Amino acid sequence: MSALHELSVSRLIKASPDTVWKVYVERTGEWFCPRPWTTPVVDWELKVGGRANVEMQSPEGERFPYAGVFLDVEPGRRLVSTGALTEGWIPQAGDMNFVRIDLFEPEGDGTRYTAIARHWDAKAVESHKAMGFEQGWGAVADQLAELAENS
Repeated sequence: MSALHELSVSRLIKASPDTVWKVYVERTGEWFCPRPWTTPVVDWELKVGGRANVEMQSPEGERFPYAGVFLDVEPGRRLVSTGALTEGWIPQAGDMNFVRIDLFEPEGDGTRYTAIARHWDAKAVESHKAMGFEQGWGAVADQLAELAENS
């Protein structure tokens, strides 16, 4: 945690940044939620201001939609999104709004993948930690790595 109110996970993935990026954006539904949860809906428009919408589903079938927007898109390198805004730059209230930054950096023969959640304040960081940030985001980083390394 820093003055930027960040939480993050990082993995060295034994695949090229292009491969990790491709799996990230083309197979999102396979890794985005910790199993046994699923992501049956991925509605992304990969451009600044584009949709960053997903729908997550619990093992019991309960669905949780998430609407957001992309703030920055650098194919193969960086993706920044938030649920604090929706498409059309419409502000959206919520207790768990943050800026998500996903980085894909070459490292040796692989990729250093880092997922960052940047919150508005320390209280939001603590709330996200209490929800299981490290376990949940760590699990999805592992799922992304598994898919990319076997592609």
